[in-house]
Formats: sequence, structure tokens, C-alpha cells
Amino acid sequence: MQSEKFDINEVKRRMQGASQSLQHELGGLRTGRASASMLEPVQVDAYGTHMPLNQLATVSVPEPRLLSVQVWDKSMVKAVEKAIVDSNLGLSPATEGTVLRLRIPELNADRRKELVKVAHKYAEAARVAVRHVRRDGMDTIKKLEKAHEISEDDQKRLDQEVQKATDAAIAEIDQLLANKEKEIMTV
Repeated sequence: MQSEKFDINEVKRRMQGASQSLQHELGGLRTGRASASMLEPVQVDAYGTHMPLNQLATVSVPEPRLLSVQVWDKSMVKAVEKAIVDSNLGLSPATEGTVLRLRIPELNADRRKELVKVAHKYAEAARVAVRHVRRDGMDTIKKLEKAHEISEDDQKRLDQEVQKATDAAIAEIDQLLANKEKEIMTV
């Protein structure tokens, strides 16, 4: 039987993945500022399949509150326009030829509160992911100790390392959330 190995770096890497995922999700949350990443989740019905918007057009930010979408294929303009409207981002494109202009409306107080709640949900999901990684790590350490592959002292030391990595990952998640919350609430 192959004995299990414990690698603290693997645990840290998996925890880092949770905060990177959170960063990506928070990046997609709309604040009052325009960001090209806002349109990343938009899927367009094009050429008989679903395609990400960035494979059909160039997204740029000419002004802080304006997105510009330059569609490469003239025949795809209507499909891109429909995908943006259907994406529930609350954006309505103004089309000029192959260029779609998207004004980013001011956020009202209620919308800001909703966005903060969504950000909290994302952060909680990331914390849960980190805790799952912690539990997996602790289980592996317990198994190794039970199988007498590591000493009780090693088990305690490794448990502390995992806990330290967990605390660091959760602190990073809390910091990401605090920054995003501040960004959302800034008028």
C-alpha cells in the first residue's frame, strides 16, 4: 500500500487557489467604475455555439464610466448586443456601426448594499474552501500519525503549520473583502 505523504506547500497552494478565485469573482462585481473584466462572464450565441465575448470583440475602457466593445465581425453586432442585454449586468449598449458603448450608471445606495452582500457571499465561500483544505490536511496528518509514519511531535508541529497557513489565507480573504467593500461603498 502506498503511504500518504503530507506536503505543507500543497496545502498552501490549494488555499491560495481559494483566494485567487475570490479575487476573480470580486473583480467581476460591478462598482461605479468601468472595468473590462465586467464583461468576462458574457457568453454570445455566435456561429452556432456559445462563445466568450472576448473571442468576438475587443473591450476597452475609454473613460472611467464607459466601456467600449469593438466587434470584429459586422454580422455579430446584434448577437453581442443581445448577449450584453441578457447578461443581467444592467447595461444597455448604444450601438454605432461595429462599436457598442456601455455607460456605467451610478450605483444607488440599495444596489451598493446588495453588491456588498454578494461580496460577503463570495468571501464566505472562499473561507469554506480554505477550511476544507485545512480539514484535508489535518486528516492526512492524523492518518500518518496513526500509521506511525510520523511521531506525535511531528503531528503537532504539522497541525500548527496547517493552522498558520489557514489563518494567513483567511486573513488575506478578509483583506480582499474589506478592500472591495470600501470600493463599492465609495461614491
